[in-house]
Amino acid sequence: MAVVCRKEAGGQVLNRKRYAFVGAGNRCTYMYAVPMAREYADIAVIVGVFDSNAKRAALLQARIGGHVPVYDDFAVMLDEAKPDVVIVTSIDSTHHTYIVQALFAGCDVISEKPLTIDEDKCALILDAERRTGKRVTVTFNLRYMPFMGRLKEAAAEPTLGTITQVHFEWHLDTKHGADYFRRWHRRKANSGGLLVHKSTHHFDIVNWVLGDEPAEVQAFGATRFYGPTRKERGMRCSGCAYAGSCEFHIDIREGGHKLLYSDCEDVDQYYRDACVFADEIDIEDTVSLTARYAGGAMMSYSLTAYAPYEGFRIVITGTKGRLEAAYTEGAVGPYAGHTIQSIRLFDRHQAVIDIPLGEESGSHGGGDERLLRALLTGESDDRQATSRDGALSCAIGFAANRSIREGRAVRIADLITL
Repeated sequence: MAVVCRKEAGGQVLNRKRYAFVGAGNRCTYMYAVPMAREYADIAVIVGVFDSNAKRAALLQARIGGHVPVYDDFAVMLDEAKPDVVIVTSIDSTHHTYIVQALFAGCDVISEKPLTIDEDKCALILDAERRTGKRVTVTFNLRYMPFMGRLKEAAAEPTLGTITQVHFEWHLDTKHGADYFRRWHRRKANSGGLLVHKSTHHFDIVNWVLGDEPAEVQAFGATRFYGPTRKERGMRCSGCAYAGSCEFHIDIREGGHKLLYSDCEDVDQYYRDACVFADEIDIEDTVSLTARYAGGAMMSYSLTAYAPYEGFRIVITGTKGRLEAAYTEGAVGPYAGHTIQSIRLFDRHQAVIDIPLGEESGSHGGGDERLLRALLTGESDDRQATSRDGALSCAIGFAANRSIREGRAVRIADLITL
């Protein structure tokens, strides 16, 4: 493995692993690049940045010190920068391309979720990993969220018995949820829809808590709120005739969006403020599914992207008891600026156990910071997700998309081979 060695003042030699980025957007910048350059410089060195938008890549370069090489060709970056690890934060539909190239170049890969957007691309990734012997890690930050850790522990309590059923409801508010319908995610060809891009987080948590693999999925989905559902709409927020009356209007010419998006859009015509009621939107905003697991447990799951407030609720039923968990947060609605969380266990003898929970700071309930530390320091436990974990979480979304299209239940084994 290639490493960069340097000496500290005391003469101690430190080895730093070499990292390269593909995709220089918001997630890459603030989840990885900035903290790596500032807080983990003793163990990590960034040796290259590639983005299809050269302006955005140069902006990332400037934000992390201006010395990291920017490349206009991914293959050239792999050859010249010789990274040990490639971090993939590009749009979802391109993950497989960069992951496979990096693996065959002898690199390990850290991929943002979802691993990819459909079963064919998933097969390419899994085959490349097998053939090269290199490793793909998928970044499920919810596993590192302390709340989810307590949930997993509580689900293993004897009070619950054998888990037979999971009900999982996730609701995005009209600030967070709307954003998926104005960005590149709004096309299934880019993201696989919310059942892949967003829900893989949630499916992975259920897979992880159950310690089981999904076997079959039946799903329904529709676009009921966004998309071409109103007459008062334009192409994008900038210059829109309805800017003064639309509750979804944003101005990307100011604040954090200006440098990263408004100032870069002349390169690739990617408009960060596209209308959430556009004709081209083909992803669902209302979905519901049922999944059967190999061990016999069942999951019912729903997602809405236009709720009055943000949060989720999980109910886990077992042969001896019931677990109820709720987490509410978000920027709008009655709980704006506050996090309300609870986990309660009930047994059939009327006992109630409240699981103690601490307040956590940091993004995604404290999950992002813990995840990054584990990735860079080599900490390894069952929270670090493999390509198999990534594939199984995606597979529920793949199966759900096919089930919606074809109106039937879909077996996971018919989509992916592990």
